[in-house]
Amino acid sequence: MAYMNDVFDHSLQAAVDLSASQYLFVTVDSNGKWALSGAGEGGYSMQDKPEADQWGEARVLGIAKIKAGAAVAAGAYVTSDASAKAVTATTGDVVNGHALQAASAADEVISIIVSGGVGAVAA
Repeated sequence: MAYMNDVFDHSLQAAVDLSASQYLFVTVDSNGKWALSGAGEGGYSMQDKPEADQWGEARVLGIAKIKAGAAVAAGAYVTSDASAKAVTATTGDVVNGHALQAASAADEVISIIVSGGVGAVAA
């Protein structure tokens, strides 16, 4: 079972309807609002379900739940896929976290240590 431990959550308004995006990766858009992360992009774990222009919290630092986009091994570095779900990071991807649990398939919710897109995976 996935678990959480918050260290730092940050609140911003949602740029679009994120009511179906709990535990997906979000990033800050050019207007300073939460938007879904794209493939290989940095991001944080959306903790609630804000509609457009409502305030929502994302886990910026700590242990967070995240929805997997494919099978992920425990211990793998993860990034966002095109649907803002966690997948294993590869060369050139921004690392958003470190998987504490394995996912055997897409849409499983696992725990990660959120690193918030601190850098690209080494070649």
